[in-house]
Amino acid sequence: MDFRLARQSDIPELTAVYLDIIEHMDSTGIAIWNEVYPCAFFPEDIDHGRLHVLIDRAIDGRETIAGAFALCGSNDGARHISWENKTAKALYIDRLGVNVRYIRRGIATRMIEHAIALAKGMQAQYIRLFVVDINEPAIRTYVKNGFKQADGVFDEPIDESLTYHEFGFERYVGTDERPKA
Repeated sequence: MDFRLARQSDIPELTAVYLDIIEHMDSTGIAIWNEVYPCAFFPEDIDHGRLHVLIDRAIDGRETIAGAFALCGSNDGARHISWENKTAKALYIDRLGVNVRYIRRGIATRMIEHAIALAKGMQAQYIRLFVVDINEPAIRTYVKNGFKQADGVFDEPIDESLTYHEFGFERYVGTDERPKA
């Protein structure tokens, strides 16, 4: 398996993969994504070179998207969280999803490790992300991969009747001594 930047031509497969993820999440009581989010963000993520895909290549050369994530320079919720160092350069993992045919194969960890390597290459000191409070499998995955929950909650209004409560997680990835706030 190899990583590469997503291409516009990947959008139909990405959408199918994420619709399967959404169906799986819904069936386990984690109804936080839908046909609009995260799929509507793929074209912009691709245009900005921030959507990364993990490709599984079959013997016959066919490619399957095993997972994907966006690595972003900012996040709307960032100002609502008490980060270890608010002024340090940070990148944000967003829209991380694992193809349901690849669940429990370490794909999420591989994608996190790749995101960390990319962040280090971009001289970021932290990698951060947000997780909706009911998404316990994602929270366990991030904690297992060295992320610490920061203080605070980002309340993201979805519509008049729904607000997601999102926890901020971060992991120091800098190579120097941790900068002081």
